[in-house]
Amino acid sequence: MRIAGFSIVRQGHRFGYPFVASLRSLLPLVDELVLGVGDGDDGTWETLKALKEPKLKLFRSVWDMREREGGKVLSVETNKALARCKGDWAVYLQADELLHEDDLPLIRQSMQKNLGLPVGGLSFRYLHFYGSYQTLQDQPRKWYRRAVRAVRLGRGIESVGDAYGFKGPRGASLTRRDGGARIFHYGWSRPPGIMAQKQRNLDSMYHDEAWLERHHPEEAKARADFYGDRGHLKFFHGSHPAPIRALAASQDWSFDHQIGRQWPAWLRHLYVTFVYPVRKRLGWRFAS
Repeated sequence: MRIAGFSIVRQGHRFGYPFVASLRSLLPLVDELVLGVGDGDDGTWETLKALKEPKLKLFRSVWDMREREGGKVLSVETNKALARCKGDWAVYLQADELLHEDDLPLIRQSMQKNLGLPVGGLSFRYLHFYGSYQTLQDQPRKWYRRAVRAVRLGRGIESVGDAYGFKGPRGASLTRRDGGARIFHYGWSRPPGIMAQKQRNLDSMYHDEAWLERHHPEEAKARADFYGDRGHLKFFHGSHPAPIRALAASQDWSFDHQIGRQWPAWLRHLYVTFVYPVRKRLGWRFAS
C-alpha cells in the first residue's frame, strides 16, 4: 500500500502558519508529500527548500485571486497538489493542521482495512484550538467536528468549495469511514495581531478589496478585540503533536478565555440547539 500526502501554503511565515510542523507531522506516514507553494516574498519557499527532505515534492503556483467566490481558489490549488499524488491513498493537511504521532498507526490500519472496499474517504475528528494552545472551541454547530482528510486515488475524487471537503466524479458524495485519528487545528491560536492579519488574508480568498475595507477594523482595534468568539471554550489536557510542542510551550501572548464566566453546560446546550440556528438564519437574511 502506497500513501501520498498533499498540502498547499502561501506566505506561511507572514501569517503565522505552522506549515513546517504540519509537514513534519505527516511525513512519517507517507511515501511522498506533494506541496504546492503559492506566490509570496516572505521566505516560505526558501524555508521549504532548505529542509532537504527527500519525500517532499515541491512545486510553485500563482494563485488566481479572480477565483474568489466561495473560496474556490483554495480548492483549485488543492487539486493541483492532489493531481500530482501517486499511490492508493492520499492524506490532506492544511497548513495549520497537524496529525498526532500516536494516531499514525490507526490511520494506516484504517487505510489497509478499507483498501478493497468501495470507500472514498476517511474522516478525522477535529480539535480546534482558539486563542491559545491550551483552549479549545466546543461549539459543534459553528466549529465542525469531523472532515475527510484521506481520499482514495484513481477514483476521480477532487477537493471542492473552499477546500473543506471532497467529492467524487460529477459531485457525487463519498462513501466515508472513520479514520481513527484527530486533526489538531491551530488556525486560531496565534498572537492577536498576526491573527487579524491572517484572517484578512483568508477573507481575501472570498471577497474583493471593498468588502475587506468594510469588514476589517483598523489594526489597533483588531489587536485588542480579535478573539471575540468565547462562551463555548474548554481546556485542553492532552499532549500536542511532537513537531509543535516547543512552539506551544513558548506561547508569548496572554488570552482571557473567560471559561469561568461561561453559562452552565445545560444552558449552552439549549442555546446552540434552539437559539443559535435562528440567529444564524436571521443573520443570513439580513445580509442578503
